[in-house]
Amino acid sequence: MEHTPLAERLRPKNLDEFIGQEHLAGEGAVFRNALDTGMIPSIIFWGPPGVGKTTLARIMASSLNRPFYTLSAINSGVKDVREVIHKVESAGLFGTGNAILFIDEIHRFSKSQQDSLLGAVEKGVLTLIGATTENPSFEVNAALLSRCQVYVLKALEVHHLETLIKRALAEDTVLKTMGLKVEESKALLRLSGGDARRLLNVLETVVQALPSGKKVITDALVHAVVQENPTMYDKDGEQHYDIISAFIKSVRGSDPNGAVYWLARMIAGGEDPKFIARRLIILASEDIGLANPTALIMANATFDAVQKIGMPEGRIVLSQCTVYLAGSPKSNASYEAINHAVEKVRETGNLPVPVHLRNAPTKLMKDLGYGAEYKYSHAGPGNFSEQEYLPDEIKEHRFYTPGVNARENEMRKRMQELWKGKYGY
Repeated sequence: MEHTPLAERLRPKNLDEFIGQEHLAGEGAVFRNALDTGMIPSIIFWGPPGVGKTTLARIMASSLNRPFYTLSAINSGVKDVREVIHKVESAGLFGTGNAILFIDEIHRFSKSQQDSLLGAVEKGVLTLIGATTENPSFEVNAALLSRCQVYVLKALEVHHLETLIKRALAEDTVLKTMGLKVEESKALLRLSGGDARRLLNVLETVVQALPSGKKVITDALVHAVVQENPTMYDKDGEQHYDIISAFIKSVRGSDPNGAVYWLARMIAGGEDPKFIARRLIILASEDIGLANPTALIMANATFDAVQKIGMPEGRIVLSQCTVYLAGSPKSNASYEAINHAVEKVRETGNLPVPVHLRNAPTKLMKDLGYGAEYKYSHAGPGNFSEQEYLPDEIKEHRFYTPGVNARENEMRKRMQELWKGKYGY
C-alpha cells in the first residue's frame, strides 16, 4: 500500500471536489465567489479539526497561482515568519503575485509572533491564511484580526462523511483495486466525530488490518481494530472532545475525583491550559451560577493566573479551581433564563419598549410622554417601586426560575415579597 496517507491522497484539488462547507464553498457562496474573482482578503478559518481549513488554503494558492508558504505555530517563531516575509519581498517583480502564508494553529502564536505579521499584511506583501480550532476573538490579536475575514467551518454531517467513504472506495488509487465493501458505516461515522481526516485514518487503519481475503467492513470489525490501536488519535482529534466532555460533566456532576482525573488526562496530553481555564469560566456561570457567584470570580482568577505563570505550575491552579467548582452547589437557572428569553425574542420579534421605560433625551420625546410614568426604584420603600418592565404582550411571562439552593432560596423569598406572586415565585 502507498506510504502517502489515504487522507492526503484524497485531499481535494479544487472546490468542485471539496465536500462540505456549502455555506462557504458551494455555488454562489461567499468564499467561492471571492476565489472566482481573485479578490481574496487575509482570512482566519475557524472550525474543528478535519473539516477542510488547510485544504481550502491550498485550493486558494493553486487556483490563484500564487506562491504558497506554510508554517505551523507549534514549531515556528518570529524568525521563521520574518524569513518568509523576506523571501516574498526579495522575489519582487519576479514573483507571480501576492504570496499566501498559511499558518496552522495560529491561536498558538504569541502576541509578538502575531505582531510580526502585521506590517506585511497591511502592506499587501502577503495574504495571511490562519487556521484555528479556537475562537479567534480570544486567541488572535485585535489588530491582526481586524485585517482578516473570519470564516467559520462546521463539523461534517453524516451525508458528507458517507460521500467521502464512497469516494475513497471508488476513486482512491489503492482502495479502488481491492473490491472493498462497507456493509456497516455507523462505527466509522461515530468515530469520525465529523472530522474527515479522522474518518479516512480510521478507514485506512481498518483496511490495513483486514484478514487476508476479507473485503467486507462491519461495525464489529471497526471497533475491534480501533481498540487495538489506542494511539491513533491525538489531543486534536476525538480525545480532545471526548475528554473535555468527560471533564465538564464530572464538574457539573459534583465529582472532584473524576474531574481531576480528566484534568490530568488533558494536561498529560499537552492540552492548552488556557482552553481548560476558559471551560472552567463557562462552567462557573452555566452550571453553578447564582448558587455560588464566587465560582465565577475563582474561575476568572484561574485564567489570569494560568496566563501569568504558565505550565507546569499552572496545573496546580487549574486543579484548585476544578475541585472548587466540582464541590460547589449547582444551579443552571440563569443559563436557562437567557436561553428562554432568547427563544421568546425569536418567537415574538421586536416588541415595543413600554413608554414609561423609554429614554427621553429630546423635548419631542418628553412631550410624547417617554419616561413620564417611570417610578424611580430607590424612591420606593426598600428601594423598590412596583411597575411593569416587560412589553404588554409578554408581561406575565417568567424567564428566570430560582434554583433550589441556599442563595437562590433567599432570592426566591425576596422576589415573592416584592412581586407578591406575580411571576409564581
